[in-house]
Amino acid sequence: MRVVVTRPAREAAQWVAQLRERGHDAIALPLIAITPAPDAQSLADAWDSLDRHGAVMFVSANAVHGFFAAGASWPQDGPRAWAPGPATAEALREAGVPPAQIDAPAPDAAQFDSESLWAEVRGRLAPGSRLLLVRGADAEGRSQGREWLSQQLAAGGVGVDEVAAYARGIPAWSEQDVAQARAAAGDCWLFSSSEAARNLAQLLPGQDWSKARALATHPRIAQAVQALGFGYVQQCRPGLPDVVASIESSR
Repeated sequence: MRVVVTRPAREAAQWVAQLRERGHDAIALPLIAITPAPDAQSLADAWDSLDRHGAVMFVSANAVHGFFAAGASWPQDGPRAWAPGPATAEALREAGVPPAQIDAPAPDAAQFDSESLWAEVRGRLAPGSRLLLVRGADAEGRSQGREWLSQQLAAGGVGVDEVAAYARGIPAWSEQDVAQARAAAGDCWLFSSSEAARNLAQLLPGQDWSKARALATHPRIAQAVQALGFGYVQQCRPGLPDVVASIESSR
């Protein structure tokens, strides 16, 4: 069975290469387009404000890439860097953040999300301190993402500042992309974002997915994919070994 990787183009290319190395027929059909930060000045100002924050929360690896695209270097005595999962933590390390300054969920956490991160960092910021939240924006520059972590911090008296390090939108599919997606309506699709599922509904309205299988890396994502009518939706952890095991278990 062919595997369709729906992550943004940069990540999708890496996943396709890794899956092919493991003997799986894989193709990339990105369902989220990543573009530069909508306000470069706000991003520069955020860098200048690092010393006023006790921690910086990066919502994803794309947030890391966008934030460090400004060309600055992480200060050795800088704030804590929070990551919701291993991919974001790895991106921080590659960007030059000292591993000892990175906080992330335990490798064996049931989920990699804000809730799992909160279990690790709860109480580490004192009331009156501030956190910088680095996230994405939509095509109009409006902030995107869940507010759950910000609400927990606010309840503890921690102020939250936000900056958009990149923008997310619906990719511009070519006729070839559309044809390839329709031809894959009986294959196995990998979803790591609820937004990707919503974008697929817009890109291929009315498509019958009853013969397709989906792997979703979070319960909320699984619900979004099920709403599309996929014939079989399985939840799995987001790491490559777990995804590969889930793919092979259905052979």
